[in-house]
Amino acid sequence: MTMRLAIGLMSGTSMDGIDAALLETDGEGVVNPQAFMFFAYEPDFRQRLRAAMARALELVAPGRDPLIDAVEQELTGLHAMAVHRLLAATHTRRDDVAVIGFHGQTIAHRPDRNGNLGGWTWQIGDGATLKAATRILVAHDFRSADVAAGGQGAPLAPGYHRARSEEIGRPLGVLNLGGVGNLTWFAEDGRWGSFDTGPGNALIDDWVRTYTGRAFDEDGQVAASGITHDNVLMTLTDNPWFDAPPPKSLDRNAWDIGALRGLSPGDGAATLTAFTAETVRLALGHVPPIGRLLVTGGGRLNPVLMAEIARRCGVPVEPVEAVGWNGDALEAEAFAWLAVRVLDGKPLSWPETTGVLKPMPGGRVA
Repeated sequence: MTMRLAIGLMSGTSMDGIDAALLETDGEGVVNPQAFMFFAYEPDFRQRLRAAMARALELVAPGRDPLIDAVEQELTGLHAMAVHRLLAATHTRRDDVAVIGFHGQTIAHRPDRNGNLGGWTWQIGDGATLKAATRILVAHDFRSADVAAGGQGAPLAPGYHRARSEEIGRPLGVLNLGGVGNLTWFAEDGRWGSFDTGPGNALIDDWVRTYTGRAFDEDGQVAASGITHDNVLMTLTDNPWFDAPPPKSLDRNAWDIGALRGLSPGDGAATLTAFTAETVRLALGHVPPIGRLLVTGGGRLNPVLMAEIARRCGVPVEPVEAVGWNGDALEAEAFAWLAVRVLDGKPLSWPETTGVLKPMPGGRVA
C-alpha cells in the first residue's frame, strides 16, 4: 500500500468557485482528509465562464475558440493560485505532493450526441500550464477515455463514495446536489451504481439570480415564500429522460427556466425546488430500496430542499456531516483520490457508474 499526498481541485456546475482539498490516500480504501479551502470566483469571471459555456453549446464538438481559450487560461491561473494558497495555509511542501487532480470546468457534456463524432464531453483547463505554474504533476482530462469507450463520462465521484462508505450500513444512497444532481446507491447484496438524477441547484440558482439578483436561494428563503405550481412541475417532469434506465448523465443546460415565466419569484423558486426533489424521487424508482440518503454538495445547506426531498422520497435524508464527512470538500477530495488512481493506472469508472463496458482507467498526466 503506497500512501500519497494529493490535491484535488473542483469547479462544479454551480460555477461559484474552486474547491481545493488536500488528501492522503492509497487510491483505494485508505483516505485521510488533511485540509480544505474554497476560493470564490469574482462576479465578472463567472459571467465570462457563463459566456464560454453558452459559446460551447453553439459548437458541434470541442475545438479552438478565442473566447473559450481566454477563459480557459484565466481559469487555469485561478486554479494555480488556489494550489499555492492551499500549500501556504497548510505549511505543505510542494515536493511532498505527488499529484494534483485538476477537473477543470465542464462547459458542455454530450455523451449521447449522435453523428459522426459520437459522444463528447468538454472540460476546459490547461493541465500543462497548471503543472508549470505549480511544479507538481497534474492529472487531468478524467472523462474523455470513458466517453470514447461508450460510457457517459459522469459521474466520477462514486468510486470515492464507495471507498468512504465501506463501514456504513447498507442499503445506502449518497446524493450529490451541486448544479446537477447525481446519486450513488449501495444495495445490501453488494450491488451498486450511480447516475445523474436531474437538475440540482442550477435551475434554482438561475431563477433566483434572474428574478431577485441574489446568487442563490440562501436557506431556501425565496422558495419558502412561494407555493409549488403542480401544473408547471408536471411539465418539467414530462420528459423521457427520467424514464430512461441508468447509468445516464446530462448537461447543466439540459433544462431551463423558461417554463416558469410569469410566476412570482417565490413561486418559481418553490416550484423548482419541488422539481429537484421530485427528480430524486424518480431516480430512486430505478434502484433497489435504500434505507438512508446522505446528501453532499451545496443543496444539503438548503433546509427547504432537504425537507422536500424527505417528504417526497419517504426515506431519512441527512447531510453527509452526519457520518463525519465534509460535504463542501467531498468532490474535491474525490478528484485527489482519482488523481492517485490515474498515476497507478487504476479504473476511474465502472459499468455500474457510467455504463462503460468494462472498468475504465483514464486521465492524462502533465
